[in-house]
Amino acid sequence: MACTLAAAGAAGTDPVAQAPLKIGIIGTGHIGGALASLWVKAGHEVLVSSRHPGQLEGLARSLGPKARVGTPREAALFGDVVLISVPYGALPQVGRDLKAELSGKVVLDTGNPYPQRDGDMAVEARRKGTGVSSAQFLPGVRLVRAFNAINSGDLASEAHRSGERIAIPLAGDDSQALEVAQRLVRDAGFEPVVVGPLSRAREFDVGTAVYTRLMTAGQLRQALGLK
Repeated sequence: MACTLAAAGAAGTDPVAQAPLKIGIIGTGHIGGALASLWVKAGHEVLVSSRHPGQLEGLARSLGPKARVGTPREAALFGDVVLISVPYGALPQVGRDLKAELSGKVVLDTGNPYPQRDGDMAVEARRKGTGVSSAQFLPGVRLVRAFNAINSGDLASEAHRSGERIAIPLAGDDSQALEVAQRLVRDAGFEPVVVGPLSRAREFDVGTAVYTRLMTAGQLRQALGLK
C-alpha cells in the first residue's frame, strides 16, 4: 500500500500514469455517494459501506464493476484511502470500533458538527476546531479534512466544470496524505487548496465565510489570506 500511495502522491507525476487507488467509503450518504461516483469514473475502485450493506446494492450496480458493497469494517480494510462521511456524532464510535483497521491509513474526513443533531460534543468540536477534534476521535490515522465545505448537490453539478474549477479546501498534518488528498480532489473534478495543518481546518468549518461558497482556487486563497 505504501508504494501505491507514494506513487499516487508523487509531485509532477502524470495523473494518467498513476495507479488507481482502492477507496473505502464509510458513510455512503449524499457526499459519500457522490464522491464514489466521481472516483469510479476516474478509474478508482470503491467499496461503499453501511451497517446494512444490502441497502447499497443498487448504488453499487449503478456504479459498475469498480464498485462493491460491504460493512464499515470491510471498507476500512479495503481502502488504500478511507473516506469517512458520517454524522459527526458517530465519529467517536467509528474511531473506537475501527481503530485497528484504520491505523496508519490516509483518512479523509468530511463530517461537520451540528449541536442540534450531535449534542454537546459538537459544541466542543466547534470550540476546538473540527480538524483538531477529528484527530482526537481518530487516533493513529493520517487525517485530512476534505469535502466538508461543499454541498452534496454542488459536488455533482460542479465537478469537472469548464473554465476554472471550484476549489476544495484541505487541511492535514501529514504531507503525503495531503498529496493523496489533492490527487483525489482533482480526480473528482475540483481544484485542491491546502490551507495548512489540521489546526487551520477551523478556517473552513461550518459558519465561516468560505463554508459552502463556490469559489475558484484564487478566490479561496484570497479569502483565507493564503499565498
